[in-house]
Amino acid sequence: MRHIFAPWRIRYIQSPKYEGCIFCDFPSENRDEERLILLRGKWSFIIMNTYPYNPGHVMIAPYAHKADLEELTREEIYEIFENSKAIMEAIRKTMNPDGFNLGINMGKVAGAGIEDHIHLHIVPRWDGDTNFMPVLADTRVIPEALEETYSKLRAGLRSI
Repeated sequence: MRHIFAPWRIRYIQSPKYEGCIFCDFPSENRDEERLILLRGKWSFIIMNTYPYNPGHVMIAPYAHKADLEELTREEIYEIFENSKAIMEAIRKTMNPDGFNLGINMGKVAGAGIEDHIHLHIVPRWDGDTNFMPVLADTRVIPEALEETYSKLRAGLRSI
């Protein structure tokens, strides 16, 4: 059995938890740049992950507060995957990754940090992006500020 260590996630684990639902509350605040919302669709939106595994880690969520994939309408599912294509194209143009991980964690036992509002994670990957720092120094290196990544991805989405 192989083990994957992610000690940098302790910052997320130990941080105070937001008392509402970020996927419901943040879009209703209309503070997109501050809340790192990159794109709004009719049924879903793209938001950056504040505790990214890699630069460019985003999440796509429906506006409707739904916990499971089975609850989503065809329109919501379709738009979530259309938004996936758009953000992946923007990430490719602006950040040039070698690949992507896409994932939905449904339920706490599946790793969902926010288990009552389904969302899709898109994580850009680069060859060799796991380096010695997490292993030797208990430190994850995210080489770019969230605000810089946000600006790049917003510009990339506008050019599509």
